[in-house]
Amino acid sequence: MVDEKRGPQPGTPQARHGGEAVKQKYGPKFYSQIGKKGGEAVKQEKGPEFYAQIGKKGGEATKRSHGSKFYAEIGRKGGEKGGAKGPRRRTAAR
Repeated sequence: MVDEKRGPQPGTPQARHGGEAVKQKYGPKFYSQIGKKGGEAVKQEKGPEFYAQIGKKGGEATKRSHGSKFYAEIGRKGGEKGGAKGPRRRTAAR
């Protein structure tokens, strides 16, 4: 038995048309809802270790393609922005 997916090939104009039709029918929040359901199903099936594993793989791939300096740069930018706690201040002791 051949295991073929139904529907158009992803990335084709036909697939985009189908996605737009679903968005028109159910609204953009529909995609968020099905994404959450899918994420919960994966979490139940594979556990939290799975996310740690794919995060590590992604980090290693990013390091290979962008280099270690990339992480230093985004860390510096993040420190300047500060997030919820506000910008980090450098102390003279560093």
